[in-house]
Amino acid sequence: MDFHLMNFNTPLFHTLQHMIEEDSDNKSNNIPTKTYVQDAKAMAATPADIKEYPNTYVFIIDMPGLKSGDINVQVEEDNVLVISGERKREEEKEGVKYVRMERRVGKFMRKFVLNDNVDIDKISAVCENGVLTVTVEKLPPPQPKKPKTIEVKTG
Repeated sequence: MDFHLMNFNTPLFHTLQHMIEEDSDNKSNNIPTKTYVQDAKAMAATPADIKEYPNTYVFIIDMPGLKSGDINVQVEEDNVLVISGERKREEEKEGVKYVRMERRVGKFMRKFVLNDNVDIDKISAVCENGVLTVTVEKLPPPQPKKPKTIEVKTG
């Protein structure tokens, strides 16, 4: 029998892991709320690319058909970047019906824990041609401490 390793580096796995960690903090109620399940689905359905440059981190998420006003970018708890929003279905017009609906509608959300070396006051977000690009600047590296010379006095 062949045994194949599962790929645990998927948004769904990370969402489930996050859910388990939060549930272990709240052991009195192990049943996830409806909102929690909806958020988990929204996170799993929102893929992202992350690039690291020498001075920045760049998060890239496809947002086809969305306007900048439909997208929220926030920092929570001083180090969690949250990208969220909602894609709504077009209003139905009289005499028009859907033959097929394949495009995803509903809430989307992703949360990213930021490293300690980022400047949360220097975050920018641009949505162009259906692609959201969030740029988070890194803090400059700490300067090495110079040795302090102490004057040696005579008696």
